[in-house]
Amino acid sequence: MHSKVVRSTLILPVNVRRFVEKAYSVGADRIMLDLEDSVPYAEKEMARKQVREAIPLVARGGAYVIVRLNNDPSLLPADLEASIYPGLDGITLPKTESAADVHHLEATVSKLEAERGMPAGSINFNIAVETPRGLLDAREIAGASARIESMNVGVEDYSLALGVDPSSDGMELLFAVSYLIAVCKSLNIRPVGLLGSVAGFKDIEGYERAAIRARQLGCEGAPCIHPAQVEVLNRVFSPSPDKIEYAKRIVQAFEEATKKGTASVSVDGKMVDVPVYHRAKLVFERAKAIEILELRKANALSQVR
Repeated sequence: MHSKVVRSTLILPVNVRRFVEKAYSVGADRIMLDLEDSVPYAEKEMARKQVREAIPLVARGGAYVIVRLNNDPSLLPADLEASIYPGLDGITLPKTESAADVHHLEATVSKLEAERGMPAGSINFNIAVETPRGLLDAREIAGASARIESMNVGVEDYSLALGVDPSSDGMELLFAVSYLIAVCKSLNIRPVGLLGSVAGFKDIEGYERAAIRARQLGCEGAPCIHPAQVEVLNRVFSPSPDKIEYAKRIVQAFEEATKKGTASVSVDGKMVDVPVYHRAKLVFERAKAIEILELRKANALSQVR
C-alpha cells in the first residue's frame, strides 16, 4: 500500500497557455505537463521555455506536478534541462524499453538536482511501457531505480506496436496491463492505467468502464486528457462509503474473533479470514490517504480563491 495516492493524472500540452492556467481548478491528483506527443516538433523548443513557469501555475490546486519528456536522444537532454526545477514532483519517461534508459535518466536527473540545489532523489519517475520489447523487459526496468514510483502501459503506442486499433473492451491490453501490474506489485511500485483508450473523452461511460476494468486488475489510478474524466477517475479509484463501512465491520468482527481464539468469522454470510481482514485494512488506509490528499488540495485552493 502506497502512502501517496494518485487516482487521476491530467495530461495537457505545456504550450497551450489556457490549459495551463485552468488546470489547477479541475481537481486532478496529478498534472502532467506534456512535451511529447501533444506538442508538435516545431513547437518543442518554445514549449520547453514554458515549463518552469507552468509548474507553480498548475500546482496551485495542490496537485502533484510531473513533466512528460521525449525519449529521443536529440530531445531528451534539452527536455530535462528545461524541466528539473524546485516544485516539480516527477517526470514521465515514455517508450521505455530497457533498464539502461532508466539508468541514463537517473544520472542526468541527479546531476541537475545537485546543480539546482534540490534534495537528492526529490524527482520521482513514472515509466511508460509502450512496446512489446519494453513489456518483456518490464521487470528489469522496474528494478532499475528506486526513484520509480509508478508505471503504466501506453495504450495508443502499445496498440500501434501490436498493429491493432484500441477496442471498446481493451482485450488487446489485458496481458500487457496484467503483467505490468504483477511486476509493479512485486516491487511496491504503483501501477496506473486503463484497460481501454484514453482518447474518447466524449464517451464518459466507456471511459469509466475502462477505468473500472483496470481497477479490478489492480491499477491504482489512470491518466486522462479532459477535465470531465478527472471526476470519473477520482471516484472509480476511491473506495465507496459503503465499502468503507463494510470494511469497518469486517475489521471489528475479525479482531473480536481473534480475542476469542479464532482466525475466522462470518460477516453478512461470508467468511472473513486473514486475507479478507487485511484487504479491509487496506481499504481504510487508502481512504485515509485520499482524505489527506483532498485536504492538501482544499488548503491549496483556499490560498488561490
